[in-house]
Amino acid sequence: MNILLTNDDGFDAPGLRALEHALEGLGTLWTVAPLSEQSAKSHALSMRDPIRALERGPRAFAVTGTPADCVYLAVNQLLPGPPDLVVSGINAGSNLATDVFYSGTVAGAREASCFGVRALAASLWISGGAEPHWAVAGRWVRQVAERMLSQPPTPGVLLNLNVPGVEHPRGLKLATLGRRHYLPTVAARQDLRGKPYYWIGGDHERFEGPPNSDGHLCEAGWVTLTPLQLDHTAHDVLAGLGRDWGGLTSEEGNI
Repeated sequence: MNILLTNDDGFDAPGLRALEHALEGLGTLWTVAPLSEQSAKSHALSMRDPIRALERGPRAFAVTGTPADCVYLAVNQLLPGPPDLVVSGINAGSNLATDVFYSGTVAGAREASCFGVRALAASLWISGGAEPHWAVAGRWVRQVAERMLSQPPTPGVLLNLNVPGVEHPRGLKLATLGRRHYLPTVAARQDLRGKPYYWIGGDHERFEGPPNSDGHLCEAGWVTLTPLQLDHTAHDVLAGLGRDWGGLTSEEGNI
């Protein structure tokens, strides 16, 4: 049984070492991860640049690309065949609510799901200067991974696991995606030649959503597990659009 590990924090990240340790003995582990940090790269693929896979040990490669590149290359070139499971993480920081659209960690799992491989994204909430509880997160990842191997999720579905940054989580709850708001921060600066440049991205502000949504639950000390699907179609809206928009034609200049 082959298990592929990847992340978006980079090959040398402590979360990846914790993941390797947590899944030891569950199968033959392959580590194919970005050479450098690729956080918030989402599902980017390096279509216009060559990708190099630098061998770092037995079944271990540091890749000059994104998490999605790593999984694509591993599944189609580096591994002897499709893996039985892909685990992406353990990310240094949560990937809750709308984070899943930006997260390279989630994208690594999503790329595996695109190939029909069962996949898990795993993240650890690290707040302030608190010591990361990597071993705690690893134990939860191990439990979920074992269950996924014995009871595979529906094809086209990946699982998103978030562990709160506490030594003793309250337990695990299945959760829906909420919404996460960050402070809309842009820091404007000038380079040495007087030309402007910008840093974007603000701190976490708040979660929105029902009480059973992932952000609220993880904030309250629960491990959350959320199934995500490749089909993003808003099926409950589709029929209404068909009724209301069905008459649009290119002749009318609307399309």
